[in-house]
Amino acid sequence: MTAIYKSEAGADLLQSRYRQVLDAWPVPAERVRVPTREGETFVLVSGPEDAPPLLLLHGSAGNAAMWRDDVAAWTRDFRTYAVDIIGEPGLSAPSRPPMDSGAYAAWLDDVLAALGLTAVSVAGISLGGWTALDYATRRPERVTRLAVMCPGGVGRTKSGWLFKAVFLRLFGERGLRRSAREVAGLHGPGLESVLDDVVLTFRHFNPRTARLPRFTDETLSGLTIPVLVIVGARDALFDSAETAERVRRCLPGARVRVLPGVGHSIFGQTDTVSDFLRERP
Repeated sequence: MTAIYKSEAGADLLQSRYRQVLDAWPVPAERVRVPTREGETFVLVSGPEDAPPLLLLHGSAGNAAMWRDDVAAWTRDFRTYAVDIIGEPGLSAPSRPPMDSGAYAAWLDDVLAALGLTAVSVAGISLGGWTALDYATRRPERVTRLAVMCPGGVGRTKSGWLFKAVFLRLFGERGLRRSAREVAGLHGPGLESVLDDVVLTFRHFNPRTARLPRFTDETLSGLTIPVLVIVGARDALFDSAETAERVRRCLPGARVRVLPGVGHSIFGQTDTVSDFLRERP
């Protein structure tokens, strides 16, 4: 556990805070732990048992809590499965296999098998967006629709933010807070509590440092399912203009939304994603 956290005390603190969020989940939910080849995986399940399944994959340094503002709307039409990605500060195993090995697709195979799911719609953010794309390209028969926000692996990964973040952290807590705000793009009103959570996480958690593998044009072009991609024009982590351009070129039928003035953290897209997922072929 300490491999992904800076201390056992920090791990306990973050997991305690996470459980508080789970206790206040806006809809009834079942907490499920499933066995996989990478260790135990935590899944938060909500919505009608007979509704179509929707797999939710959060971003880096996050967990299922990322979906708390969306899940009430989405569970009106879907049975949602919010998965804590392995190696992140949730309740799943701390395993971090190589990103370019196919290990994450194999891990999701185990998750879906344990949940009794054969084909799902998938929504993902950032790292979760990369994981969703990776799975859809490796297991096209298992993904019916795909909605990703600020996904990794499409536009180039920017490096300028890293040098700025390192510099700002020299200024202690104040610098850490400003660094987190700049990298996550948390500049709008009403986001202080979100920023508090981000700062607390990075105070105690060791995020991944390896760049996400980049999808080739050939790999992206092989997707035949409906795809929605949403990016922020001011994303500090990924080149959102390149993401939009490559998706439009490789997937002419995909829907692409570029949000002006928005950074890496994307909010307020609940209805857009819901409308896309509810569409019939």
